[in-house]
Parts: sequence; structure tokens; C-alpha cells
Amino acid sequence: MPNRLPLALRLYQFASFAAAPMAPHLLARRLERGKEHPTRLAERRGEAGEPRPDGPLIWIHGASVGEMLAVVPLIERLRARDFAVLVTTGTVTSAALAEHRLPAGALHQFIPLDAPRYVGRFLDHWRPDLALFVESDLWPNLILETGRRRVPMLMVNGRLSERSFRRWRRVHGAIAALLAHFDLCLTQSAADAARYGELGAPRVVSTGNLKLDVPPPPVDEATLRQLKLTVGIRPVIAAASTHDGEESAVIAAHRRLRAKHPGLLTVIAPRHPERGAGVAELAKAAGLTAGLRSRGEAPKQTVDVYIADTLGELGLTYRLAPIVFVGGSLIGHGGQNPVEALRFGAAVVHGPHVSNFAEIYRILDDAGGAKLVADAAALAQQVGEWLQNSASRNAAADAGAKVVKELGGALDRTLAALEPYLVQLRLEQRAS
Repeated sequence: MPNRLPLALRLYQFASFAAAPMAPHLLARRLERGKEHPTRLAERRGEAGEPRPDGPLIWIHGASVGEMLAVVPLIERLRARDFAVLVTTGTVTSAALAEHRLPAGALHQFIPLDAPRYVGRFLDHWRPDLALFVESDLWPNLILETGRRRVPMLMVNGRLSERSFRRWRRVHGAIAALLAHFDLCLTQSAADAARYGELGAPRVVSTGNLKLDVPPPPVDEATLRQLKLTVGIRPVIAAASTHDGEESAVIAAHRRLRAKHPGLLTVIAPRHPERGAGVAELAKAAGLTAGLRSRGEAPKQTVDVYIADTLGELGLTYRLAPIVFVGGSLIGHGGQNPVEALRFGAAVVHGPHVSNFAEIYRILDDAGGAKLVADAAALAQQVGEWLQNSASRNAAADAGAKVVKELGGALDRTLAALEPYLVQLRLEQRAS
């Protein structure tokens, strides 16, 4: 471990210390934009909203919804062994989802802003015994101070795209100094492992992608039955986790398809539910009738586009639609997770921008378990083919489900890698 930090990290520490007085103004602006929780701003200053539980505490940090959902099965396993678990994330949507998806006894807090004072206050209160960082959300002050306190740190489900790798390589010394604090980096793929190793991570093991082991999202069965009764025998397609710029393509595809498929219902579940009203306006501008789930509206026969703009109900969308376009992929976002849709037997279609899940999509596309489209016209053509040919659609769905099953097992491999650390926590607990 180097005694002296690289210049880039020292400059970062100085800048974050000097900028701390501006934090209240930053939080106020974010609150106005809906990016902070109005009653939990203190957590962003490192002030705890809950007491620390007794015994060994495992702290798990992920940036947002996707990272948190990926480790829910891991958290469940840890809670089953009676370990206290603290989960931190940085977004309002992830905090709302935590209320529904985290197992009993797991605590959620917002991660503090990466200012030395706030980070120190956070760590003083929680005193974690083991820290697990999900994917690649590495805040320098948080890493350095946690390492200074000699808390064992591991990366789980580590991911590093080629684009991020090239960017991080420009500050190789700073990244290497941060990664040197990690006892172990568990990555999603061999390619991720190679990138982390080249950047200076001392111990790297590829354990697979935890998102392949995430169980299907839950649903309220009574609500699902009512939705199915309302939809009836209409053909249904869905666009899940869409981003700005994609809904217009989905709506254009619907317009192309509706002549050949009377009664077609398109369900759009935007990645950020607060965009629902804007998506409905896009549909109306295209001459379509839209319904908003957040307003209690139902997908009745007169509704062309149903906006599923509620949190934690994506499972309903997947159970309604046998064909799913997975968003974040027609624009340069990097793609969203296709696994949940595949688990429900959906035939999956996606755009070309899937760097966030590049390995999974490569294998799916090669196996015929997903179809790549370039634009709205290609999307309409592929969806139209599957609407007309159920055998082709079912073959794609079966191939996708097979890929997910074959690539699973990351949860067990991750737990096996964590086992020495968990045993050590128990030994220290007994000794104390």
C-alpha cells in the first residue's frame, strides 16, 4: 500500500474538503429536481437515520436500483445467517424500492456525499466490519477512509465497460491506489476481471453476474388477475425500463403495427416513473390514446398505450406481455437488464447500445435468445414477426431462458468467496 497518495487523489481530497460548505446548496438544488428525499437529507451529510444494530455489520453499497436488486438474493442469504446488513444507495428510486424488496432486518441509508467530514461521520456511527461495493461505484474519500480504518473491502459483481476502462486508464495511478484497498474483486466476466487487474486490483476473480440469479420481481396476484381480465385477448407488447428518446420509437412501432394487429396494446414502463406523464403526451401527440397507471387508469379497450409509471410493479408488465423491448439500448445509455423478462418467458428485443450487459447480450444474440434492432422500423418489423409467428417467438423465449439458466450460479460462487470473511466475523464476535 503506497504511503503517499497520487497527486490526483490529493487534489480531489482538497477540493472535496473545500467544497463541503456548498453541500447544502447542492442538496437543495437536487431536492428541487426530485433527486433527493425531502425527509432524509441528513443521511447525505452522514447523519444516521437509524441506530447501529448489535454484532457484526456488513455494509453493502451500490449506486442505484440495478445494483441493489442484483444483491437482494445475497442480502437474503446473509440475513438468513443472522448477519446485520446495511445497504446504501444514492437515488430516491432505489430508496423507495428498498422498502419493498429488502429482507426483514436489512437497513437502508443514503450514501453520504463524498466529503471527508460526511464520510467520517457516516463511518463513526455505523462502524462496518465488512464492506461490499457493488459493480463500480467507487468514491475516493469513502474508499480511502474505509481503508484507513482497516475495514475489509470487497467488490462484488464488478463490472467495467471498455469505455470506462479507457477513461479510468487515464488516471491509472489514482485508480490503482483506490483498488489497492480492496482485498478481493469479484467480477461479472473474465473481460471485467482482466480490466480490473490491468488497472491495479491486487486479487481478481470472475464469479459471474449476480443479476442472472435475481428471482422474478413479485406481483400482487389480485392486481394481476384484474389487469388480465381488463386486457382480455388483445395482443400485448411491452417496452421496459425505457429512457428519454426511446418511447417515441416504441410509439412509432405501435403505429406501424396496429393496422395488422387490431386491438394492439403497448405497455411502456419508463425507467424513471416520474416521466410517465411526458410519455403519455408523446402517445397523444401521435394520435394514440394513453392511460397512466399512476393515476389509477386501467388498460381498457380504448387505451392504445398503457404507461406503467409506478415503482416496484415491473413484474406486472412482464406477466402481461410475451414480447418485451428492453430499454436503455436504442440510445447511448448502455442497456438495461434483460434477465427478468427472460425469466417470465418473454421474447426479448433490444437496441445496439448494450455495453452495461455486453456479455449477456452477446451470448443471448448468438443463441437466438434475443434480437438486435437498430431503430423504430426494425423494432416494428421484429415485433410484428413475433406477433404473427408464435412458434418463432416461443423459440426465442426458450433459447433466452436456457441461456439464463446456464449462466446462473454467480450467487453461490460469490458466497463461497465471501465465506472466509464471514467466518472471521463470527470468530471475532465470539472472542468479544
